[in-house]
Amino acid sequence: MTMFRKTFLPPIADLLAFEAAARHTSISRAAEELHLTQSAVSRQIRQLETQLGMALFHRVRQRVVLTDAGRVYAADVRAVLQQLSGATQKTMTWSDGAGLLNLAVLPTLGTRWLIPRLGDFAAHYPSVTVNMAARSEPFDFSLVPLDAAIHFGAPHWAGAVCEYLMHEQVVPMCSPGYRAQHGITQVQDLSTVVLLQQTTRPTQWADWLGQVGADGVYALRGPRFEQFAMIAQAAVAGLGAALLPRFLVETEIASGALVELFPQALTSTDAYYLVYPESRAQAPLVRVFRDWILEQCARNLSRQDRQSSNQTPA
Repeated sequence: MTMFRKTFLPPIADLLAFEAAARHTSISRAAEELHLTQSAVSRQIRQLETQLGMALFHRVRQRVVLTDAGRVYAADVRAVLQQLSGATQKTMTWSDGAGLLNLAVLPTLGTRWLIPRLGDFAAHYPSVTVNMAARSEPFDFSLVPLDAAIHFGAPHWAGAVCEYLMHEQVVPMCSPGYRAQHGITQVQDLSTVVLLQQTTRPTQWADWLGQVGADGVYALRGPRFEQFAMIAQAAVAGLGAALLPRFLVETEIASGALVELFPQALTSTDAYYLVYPESRAQAPLVRVFRDWILEQCARNLSRQDRQSSNQTPA
């Protein structure tokens, strides 16, 4: 069992005061945040500096500026405090006989596809609580209190297992009013309309137009949006035509807010993966969630195949 020397563990109150002052570069603002007096915050920081045997701040008039050592220490302390906070929250949500799964998800996939299906998961595993956090980029599982993540990209994640879920197929869509207004009946008509662009998929229109053999359509023009939720709403609002995955806009298609312009789908080279640390590969909750989400993705793929077979060119 690992033992920690007490002299290397400063009081949490001193660390909180230091971190807040480092973040605000101000003793007074740190005091406001912590609901303490300025003298109390200053005293805690002095205690910490005494224990470390070095200065963490330069005092410059009404501000405090981190020393080189203080800058490094502040980053480490902030990470430890965030981890401790996450561990505390995780423990507080635990109850006897229950399980807790902390999951990182892509924002649009989480709100539009995963959350509507979590009722099925809850029905099968009522004792399991799923906490969700938004993450768009890979991270180090050892630094955050998360058990698994849903990732879009290549199956590369340091120290983790990547389980393939599904590829992404996008088709051109717009609002019925926009299609009627611009008389879009053939691919070449896209040369006269606004093409809504997704920041994270900058070549998507060019790839789709190249796949269908369209000439004379400038693929890179048009406003850019960072997430599918944004670009879907822009299409619904009649701002242009967008390339969207059917499974993320099922509600809009069903309500008639969006219509498919052409049936040809572009399949991404990247894919969605369930990612979890190698150390959690045999964890019962991770395995339960993995089996469940793989089944959901298989159903989704089957539904997409049926939709594709029922589509006819516009």
